[in-house]
Amino acid sequence: MIRFDILTVFPEMFASPLGCSLLKKAAERGLISVHLHDIRDHARDKHRMTDDAPYGGGGGMVMKVEPIDRTLQTVPRIGAETPIILMTPQGERFCQKMAEELAGHPQLILVCGHYEGVDERVRVHLINREISIGDYVLTGGELSAMVIVDSVSRLVPGVLGNSESASTDSFSMGLLEYPHYRRPSDYRGWGVPEVLINGNHREIESWRRRAAILRTREKRPDLLREDLLTAEEKKWLEESAE
Repeated sequence: MIRFDILTVFPEMFASPLGCSLLKKAAERGLISVHLHDIRDHARDKHRMTDDAPYGGGGGMVMKVEPIDRTLQTVPRIGAETPIILMTPQGERFCQKMAEELAGHPQLILVCGHYEGVDERVRVHLINREISIGDYVLTGGELSAMVIVDSVSRLVPGVLGNSESASTDSFSMGLLEYPHYRRPSDYRGWGVPEVLINGNHREIESWRRRAAILRTREKRPDLLREDLLTAEEKKWLEESAE
């Protein structure tokens, strides 16, 4: 089981993604738990303000350090090494390997920035990690936090119906995933590769490996490590290039 604690000024944004599909089922089965902490509840002025104009001037508002600190103090910790993660475009780029690493923790605390950003003292004193989901800017860290929760949760044993599903996902083996086909075997003249129908599991595995390698070279050549390929696999690449 893994516990997610999410600090946000917009907890209502999480109702829909957490209330359906695999995340809902995982929570009902006790495989994950998600706890939302409204930062506004820890602002002490009558307007529940969590942001203010920055020192030195400039556009936009900056989230205050005090309500974030107070909110963090209310979050129970499971162990001394709990990742306290600030969702920010300045963080390290999120990827599948990082999701696998985070899934090994019993608890993740996600701090959702908003407005122009957070007081630098949050970065320096209150969190121990910064993560970005890409080189672009969102209105807040809530959507990024949802990505983390979804990506990590599906790696928790028992969340996916088939335990092999996560291990064969794109990026899990350093390759994009192979193509999938389902019934019917023919639709509008669009067929299914014969090897997938003949029932020979060794041939199917070989076809899938070849398809994954070729697809990775076509769509994401930056991921392909040819030095890790076997001689036969390198031959597949040469043959496909002819």
